[in-house]
Amino acid sequence: MLALTIFIVTLVLVIWQPKGLGIGWSALGGAVAALLTGVVQAGEVAVIWEIVWDATFTFVALIIISLLLDEAGFFAWAALHVARWGNGRGHLLFPLVVVLGAFIAAFFANDGAALLLTPIVIAILLRLDFSPPAALAFIIATGFVADTTSLPLVISNLVNIVTANYFGIGFDRYAQVMVPVNLVSLATTLGVLWIAFGRRIPARYSVAKLETPHAAVKDPLVFKAAFPLLALLMAAYFVTAPLNVPIALITGAAALSLMVLAGRWWRGGKGGSVSVTHALRGAPWQIVLFSLCMYLVVYGLGNAGLTDYGVQALEWLARQGHFVATIGTGFLVALVASVMNNMPSTLVAALAIDQAELPGLTQELMIYASVIGNDLGPKFTPIGSLATLLWLHVLAGKGYRIGWGQYMKIGLLITPPVLLATLLALALWLPMLSP
Repeated sequence: MLALTIFIVTLVLVIWQPKGLGIGWSALGGAVAALLTGVVQAGEVAVIWEIVWDATFTFVALIIISLLLDEAGFFAWAALHVARWGNGRGHLLFPLVVVLGAFIAAFFANDGAALLLTPIVIAILLRLDFSPPAALAFIIATGFVADTTSLPLVISNLVNIVTANYFGIGFDRYAQVMVPVNLVSLATTLGVLWIAFGRRIPARYSVAKLETPHAAVKDPLVFKAAFPLLALLMAAYFVTAPLNVPIALITGAAALSLMVLAGRWWRGGKGGSVSVTHALRGAPWQIVLFSLCMYLVVYGLGNAGLTDYGVQALEWLARQGHFVATIGTGFLVALVASVMNNMPSTLVAALAIDQAELPGLTQELMIYASVIGNDLGPKFTPIGSLATLLWLHVLAGKGYRIGWGQYMKIGLLITPPVLLATLLALALWLPMLSP
């Protein structure tokens, strides 16, 4: 009860975020309480740090890259191209925006897709004079596709990085399993969104109201470096995967290279139009403190017995066969993530799968199913992930307020079919890859 009380109070503070108290400081308070009460031991701090450091600094580096490219106009340029490819047809623009969101989520993480793309899409919709119901359809699409298609690469979601590192899954193996599964998730997401919002989308819009994509580019040097940098980054991930090089080192090197270009460091800062300082200030540094401290609180909850319940549930599911084990694990983790928040849920799932007595293929299916559950499950509720809370905050700042009741109606409509289809794809695909 003590461990549970500390966790609940900490989670409330993280979600509520009282003025002046960020998510990191809230989590720190919970971690200190857990240590002082003996819920966790001082020696377990090193254990948790070993689990989270690579994932956390990879995420920070990706956000820095995203912010620098955003200031250079890269994402606005891409969105304007997509709007022009729609050729004035609203029913073509909608799937193109969804695919753009999936692309950004894959390479810049789900938070980057939701937080950077959403304001750009809103600005384009205002320029095109879309009605509020039509604008809501596109806004919901960008918010949901950011999470439902954050599966394909290890770097696509903080959940993916933590899980892959915990179980020693290489970048290449992870992509081999999850890229095809992610395509199913994307197709299902698009289908469900179309059924839910297709009638709201206008048949035509005026392309003439859009500015040219080139006009969105603020820093040509940084902009031109974007695609070569991404290509080199992806190549480096695959090449270094067998060498067990931490992903944070590779991503950090890419972020540093982009900072050098954006800041024109070889010229003493002259000639640059992108503020490196602004990007560094905008990076989620509190996530470093949050990751360590929140995981400590959850680790204490696991010590108090939560992991044992998870082990029992997973072992029962494993006895029911591969399909039941995969789908059951995915939905169980999704429900836990929607209530507990997906970051704590990720550690609970990893500990339970690791401690359960499972056959090799079943364990691998459950590992990937837990990733899917933790990536997609948060869409059931607004508190399921920090990305969703931040996304709702961004929308409110733009004049689009989505209440928790309205959000949950949409989440309960969209998430279950996408989650089911994605888990079925995993259950069919992974056994084909295994010897």
